[in-house]
Amino acid sequence: MSRIRTTLAVGVTLLGTVGLPAVATSGAQAAATTLYVNNAANAACADDGAGTQAQPYCTVAAAAAAARPGQTVQIADGIYVEPVTVDHSGTAGAPITFRGPTPGQPTPYNSGWAYLGTSDKPGGGLTVKGAQYVRFELLKVTTGPQAAAVVVDGSRDVSFSEVGLAGGPALRITNGSERVSAVRSGLSDITVDGGSTGTLLSTNTAGSVRVDGAPGTVVVSNTLGDCSKGLVLTGASAGTTVENNVINTVNERGDRCDAGTPAVGITVDRSATAGLKLDYNVVDSRSGSPAYDWAGTGYTDRTAFTAASGQGAHDFVEPTSKDARNRPDAPKHQFDSADENAPGMLTVDLKGNTAQDDPTVPNTGTGRGIRDRGAYEDRTGGSAYTPVGPVRLLDTREAIGVPQARAVAPGDTINLPVTGVAGVPANGVTAVTMTVTATEPTRDGDLAVRPFGYAWSSPSSMIDERATTSTLNWVAGRTVPNQVTVPVKDGKVSFYNHSGGTVHVIADLAGYYSTKGALFQPQDPVRVLDTREPIGVPQVQAVPAFGTLELPVAGAAGATAVTMNVTVTEPEQEGHLTVYPHGDAAPNTSNLNWTAGRTVANLVTVPVKDGKVSFYNHSGGTVHLVADLAGHYGTDGGVAYYPSGPSRIMDTREYWSRPQYRLPAVVPAWGSVTVYPAWGSYPAEATLNVTVTEPGAAGHLKAYSAGSPNDTSVLNFAPGDTVANQVVVPMKNGSDQVTFYNASGAPLHLVVDRYGVERY
Repeated sequence: MSRIRTTLAVGVTLLGTVGLPAVATSGAQAAATTLYVNNAANAACADDGAGTQAQPYCTVAAAAAAARPGQTVQIADGIYVEPVTVDHSGTAGAPITFRGPTPGQPTPYNSGWAYLGTSDKPGGGLTVKGAQYVRFELLKVTTGPQAAAVVVDGSRDVSFSEVGLAGGPALRITNGSERVSAVRSGLSDITVDGGSTGTLLSTNTAGSVRVDGAPGTVVVSNTLGDCSKGLVLTGASAGTTVENNVINTVNERGDRCDAGTPAVGITVDRSATAGLKLDYNVVDSRSGSPAYDWAGTGYTDRTAFTAASGQGAHDFVEPTSKDARNRPDAPKHQFDSADENAPGMLTVDLKGNTAQDDPTVPNTGTGRGIRDRGAYEDRTGGSAYTPVGPVRLLDTREAIGVPQARAVAPGDTINLPVTGVAGVPANGVTAVTMTVTATEPTRDGDLAVRPFGYAWSSPSSMIDERATTSTLNWVAGRTVPNQVTVPVKDGKVSFYNHSGGTVHVIADLAGYYSTKGALFQPQDPVRVLDTREPIGVPQVQAVPAFGTLELPVAGAAGATAVTMNVTVTEPEQEGHLTVYPHGDAAPNTSNLNWTAGRTVANLVTVPVKDGKVSFYNHSGGTVHLVADLAGHYGTDGGVAYYPSGPSRIMDTREYWSRPQYRLPAVVPAWGSVTVYPAWGSYPAEATLNVTVTEPGAAGHLKAYSAGSPNDTSVLNFAPGDTVANQVVVPMKNGSDQVTFYNASGAPLHLVVDRYGVERY
């Protein structure tokens, strides 16, 4: 079953485990003496030896018979077709430990696992009988369908950590066993019965759990399912805790189970209700069977169940699948909603991951409020945005961000720290948004802005990877800006001068992404400012020299920042534009640069203050401004950012085979080309760097994901230009593609690089 899998990681700590069995940590040295087991052909093994590394035991059974308190039985990877019975005991301070290969270490079989058991004999797996203080780590045990892989019989203080068990059931704890724990393991089915007490089942995947006459059992943070009868409590099982579990009663595809399948989520017999605490679970609602069976009565919804039982006040009966995360109505009840104070909670999940805040959902759990329900902590929650400044982080002309004032040499790279500065946190930052400007270039070229440590070259193929994507392009002597949202690695981003001459580089920080902040609300572009019309201003009037325009941002109520495509047109003199929060003094930063008479566009993300933003014309002549609102950041929900790349997804000058077949060809006049920013995954918005090159006529570029071209533009160009701009495009109607329309009377070539996507 796809959900029954075990991932290796080391170092587990329990939260709130008073009165529960100790849980092993596979990094701890449990004894001064180690017995070795290795049945490889070249291992020179012997069962009548001493189990040394030079001459290990051939079988696990031989080592088990010899093991004494404080010893570790180290089992090499391989297949041990044998039943194993452990009846020797350790002590509280010196347990006996059976351990498989450490994750990641080289192994002859390259499997990293020691496999125990046989299906040929009754009880052909592992039996722990009458033993105390025994630990099992990093092992796999399997038997036939009629026998349990592991039986704990009349034993106490026995723990299983990071094991994989398959059988029928995989694990049975019986005959008055005490304080047995199974954590972070992959199990097919689990049975706890025979008056066993104090059992802990935490952070496992399993088909089902059956607790029958086993008081004080704790079942927390497990993921159960695949058309099984998820969790069943019967007999005198007083004082049982059932919390933070995710029970997938549907099949692995998320479909309804076959007729007659006992896919009830949680079943509690009348005899097992005493002292029960059942809460913070998620039961899939799609199986066709009741979510609950309480004392013989079925309940399909949580409200009716809680009214009848007094249990499950924080449960959810909803689909548990995460495959619909990009939909705004996707269920997310299992995220950031667990009871962190439940007994038996671990500090890491099945894969060894710590909790991560998902910015797209409220923190409704106890404690820190960020723990997820089930065996897995979701690590795909994306990032939220925090606006800052704008503030200058880099200027090679003035030794800002670099040790001395000096132009970037041909083929040289600047590595810029962007965390722990200008209000950006030192840790947890996934990406930054900056306006990057190239000025005083001595030769034609382009600049690539990438995560620090990006694989700049490919020695095996002799390909210079620095040239495969670009952020902005220039001709000698021209000043060119572009906004870029770039992933951060080790607290830095890198700037590579891909030209044969020197260039000065400026970077103005607009904001950063982390698990805290505001989410983005993408929208179809809407023109909110045009001083030629007038739109957003009382009358048609160019912005005067060194003048300021205050713009109320309609349609972005409650916004902390807005993203707009800003265009300067008809400038009388060269200059630059600064876009900044209303009411602040204009900072020493720039968003667009121009020469007289030239139309220039750039994407701008700017903080909003009092519902307004300000535009400052830093030139000695008038200029007209156009602004198209692409979306806003706020606390009213939205989509999270998933930084990636950068990676090239289209170059019309080259052959393209996936996901669409395309020969090298221009984009014709009044024609279009389609790209796939996240093929098959249907994001809510795509963040792209788009470059037009070799246009035969002046014009502009439109971008849209479905339907027809809108009345706004994302990029303007003159004949022969190479010009780039960052573009954010909402993905509508479940589309996974973006279309670019050449609104000019001549063909052009188009280059598209992906910097990430936004998802619900």
